[in-house]
Amino acid sequence: MSASAPSLPDDPALLRIEGPIATITLNRPAAFNSINLAIAQKLEQIAARIEASPDIRVLVIEGAGRAFCAGGDLQTIGAAAEANTVTPVVGELLKHYHAFIESVRRMPKIVLTSVHGSAAGAGMGLAFVADLCIAAEDARFTPAYAKIGVSPDGGSTVGIVGTVGTRRALQIFLAEDGFTAQQAYEWGLVAKVVPATELKAATRQLAERLAQNPPAAIAGTKSLVYQATLTPTRQQLDAEEHKIITAMHTDDFRVAVKKFISKGK
Repeated sequence: MSASAPSLPDDPALLRIEGPIATITLNRPAAFNSINLAIAQKLEQIAARIEASPDIRVLVIEGAGRAFCAGGDLQTIGAAAEANTVTPVVGELLKHYHAFIESVRRMPKIVLTSVHGSAAGAGMGLAFVADLCIAAEDARFTPAYAKIGVSPDGGSTVGIVGTVGTRRALQIFLAEDGFTAQQAYEWGLVAKVVPATELKAATRQLAERLAQNPPAAIAGTKSLVYQATLTPTRQQLDAEEHKIITAMHTDDFRVAVKKFISKGK
């Protein structure tokens, strides 16, 4: 991976790479990591770098300070509403932020969100638009859109509807004031709930386990799973054939099969 400028402590989002695991830390703790233009641009840049790196297998997204992410920066957005500049201001913000979300869904790596404290609005969307979410017991998910008179953004409907279905999604966005990590776990939105003091270690453990999957297995599985609900059966079967044959051409596969066959003897 080509070297680039290291993250500075006051960057709005930080990148750390340890072997096959990359970690993005949302770094606006004083603003509960709310999404403004600076953080959206930084996230887009970092995601492009991770997507292009063949060495990274897992991306972890976490928040610094007391919250995971409080959603869109309402100070910026409120000021734009007052000044009648919502279209250019929010349009520019979402152009970069949505490019980041698209990269998260598309990159051939597993993206794991590690959530503590509050995940509200687009922060809730981010928690669940990733491939997997691990949450602290004290994590609180708040839709926060309807109460300010708007509909969801930031990939909120992408991650949630695909997981819980149409009616539960309508319930979440329009009838829930907020819900706990345990409820999110029961609805299939969270893979694992752990005590707050264990979140860092449990995230690391899960990321390391996920990173043991060879790249071809991760890339093929992620792509097939996301297209499954939208693809006719024949086309999906062809895609499965193509992906498995591609994976069978790798050394990872040859080594694993040899090991498996010799164990059976």
